[in-house]
Amino acid sequence: MVFQPGNIAQPCTDGVIAGGTGLKAIVDCNSFYCSCERLFKPGLSKKPVVVLSNNDGCIVSRSDEAKQAGVDMAIPYFQAKHLIAKHDIAVFSSNYTLYGDLSWRVMETLRMLVGRDNVEVYSVDEAFVDLPAMSPEAAANYGLYIRQTVEQWTGISVSVGIAPTKTLAKAANYLAKKNKQLTRCVTALVTPEEQRNALQSIRVSNIWGVGRSYAEKLINMGITSAWELRNMSEQWAGKQLGGVVGTRLVKELRGEPCIDMQEQLDTKKMIATTRMFGSPVNDVLSIKEAIATYTSLAAQKLRRQRCAARTISIFIVPKEEDHAVDFHHGPIISTRTTLPTATSVTNELIKPAVQLVEKIYEEGRVYKKAGVMLSGLENDTCIQGNLFVPESKNKGRFLMDMMDNINFSMRDDILKFAASGTSRNWKMRQELRSPRFTTRWEEMFEVR
Repeated sequence: MVFQPGNIAQPCTDGVIAGGTGLKAIVDCNSFYCSCERLFKPGLSKKPVVVLSNNDGCIVSRSDEAKQAGVDMAIPYFQAKHLIAKHDIAVFSSNYTLYGDLSWRVMETLRMLVGRDNVEVYSVDEAFVDLPAMSPEAAANYGLYIRQTVEQWTGISVSVGIAPTKTLAKAANYLAKKNKQLTRCVTALVTPEEQRNALQSIRVSNIWGVGRSYAEKLINMGITSAWELRNMSEQWAGKQLGGVVGTRLVKELRGEPCIDMQEQLDTKKMIATTRMFGSPVNDVLSIKEAIATYTSLAAQKLRRQRCAARTISIFIVPKEEDHAVDFHHGPIISTRTTLPTATSVTNELIKPAVQLVEKIYEEGRVYKKAGVMLSGLENDTCIQGNLFVPESKNKGRFLMDMMDNINFSMRDDILKFAASGTSRNWKMRQELRSPRFTTRWEEMFEVR
């Protein structure tokens, strides 16, 4: 396989080792949220960009230029305003509709390149890919092919790490991102020599699976590099790093695959919808409206995976910093109820959810966040009935399907239940959100 600069390298069988142990690749989008914002604003391609969290609270994504300007990750927006002004940094509110759609496009591109069954979506901006065994040169070339194709088809820049195991692939990806110009955002660690040189240069705290507490523990024991950790015995790793998890980590660093590709889970075991309020609220009506709205959103997700829920949990979070352990005075106040029959009909979920608010709301307190969780999920085609509850699933589900179709085509929940309110003063603040270019006709990008 020969890579020709200026063109997309085409994969071929040269360098593929028949019958050999396969390789793992991790494809990771570079500063994903910032990349999404830049896609429709080419003028920002070389300028610093940051994206804020819900309610424009903290910085959750930074371009390389913003990092170089000294903007730290996860700091409150107001603390970074002086740097933002000084370096003319572009700031955006989170636009999850846009990010979710572009994430789907990246993942679909990978599935088209390597096969649907060979892609494991790890997060919104990362995916593991199963590859055949290859020579070092062929692996690096294939990584360039993946990187260039994803960027050309979606406009999102990615980094690719390739190695015999997932843990080594993550290490390779770390090196690919560390010096993008030198690596061209691709690093392959195929041979033992490549792996040794790489692990000797990586601090143990930067290894996938080594959390902050374990990193501190290892450094205190004199183990500072990934190579030193790799050379520890499996028995030692099991004792010092959490049993089987630690043993697998050391074996993966040695090039022995222990973490398999996971099957794609189309059905979640729990569905949650939580939001920060746009401004703190203290009246029970606003909280009920928020809970009803979040329940409606969770019910839509429930129906998309053809499930019904038997248990509803709600929570609200007081604004004040209160760390008491008592149920009604802790940082999170929650309660739940179990339904007599599992359902996915929105109004059948809203009614008990709103009633739960009365149990935990305290007059005089100010609240900053609320959420709804649906659990006890069942396939909606085989719900066990209840002799004492009238059957309403069929007619209710028909109505829900009609609402979902209308809301999907018209967007912005044009049809909603009255319990969700109309003014919604508590709605999440997104003062700097960019248009949803790929999913809204009225916000579509215009080329003049």
